[in-house]
Amino acid sequence: MDQPLLSADAILAALHWRYATKKFDPARKLSDDQWRKLEAALLLSASSYGLQPYKFIVITDPALREQLQPAAYGQGQITDASHLIVFAARLNLTDDDVEHYMARISEVRGVERAHLEVFASRIKGSLVPGALPVSVPEWCARQAYLALGNLLTVAALESIDVCPMEGFDNGKFDEILGLGAQGYRAVVLATVGHRAEDDGAANLPKVRFPDSELIERR
Repeated sequence: MDQPLLSADAILAALHWRYATKKFDPARKLSDDQWRKLEAALLLSASSYGLQPYKFIVITDPALREQLQPAAYGQGQITDASHLIVFAARLNLTDDDVEHYMARISEVRGVERAHLEVFASRIKGSLVPGALPVSVPEWCARQAYLALGNLLTVAALESIDVCPMEGFDNGKFDEILGLGAQGYRAVVLATVGHRAEDDGAANLPKVRFPDSELIERR
């Protein structure tokens, strides 16, 4: 591909526009087309090995969101945003999980399973026995955060507001959504929709350290 699909200036303008929305307009819902694009962004996110050790719980049911709100310390975004996404990461990984991924590669790319043995062995050797320097649940959570970053960027390009949220009781969310029994845990949330006109945070200057503090050039 010789020409970029989007200019860097357009992407940077969208990133300047976005902020962690504190107050959503409950009357403004995402269209089906808008949500379809955001779902695609989640599915196309990068993950280590391409393993995708997570799933996304998309909650639009008002009653369920009312039930979850106290476990998010009463924050209004939980009930007011158009969509609530719970990023759930795997609690562990097994040989069967790796084999499931190999089967998907074979299906999509038309590759015989035998030709994937080296790749499968590498994944099993680093993840399943726990050879990583971090725990598998922590590693899986890091992959979920990559998907969150993808969502933030694509949403900004579509002029859709998102608030990433870590302020919630993970255990309560797991209990209410039955995630533990499925082998997952809630690691981060994203509320998605359109900002309220009176959200005072919308026009605040974006605070970032200068590049001299954050970028080291060698």
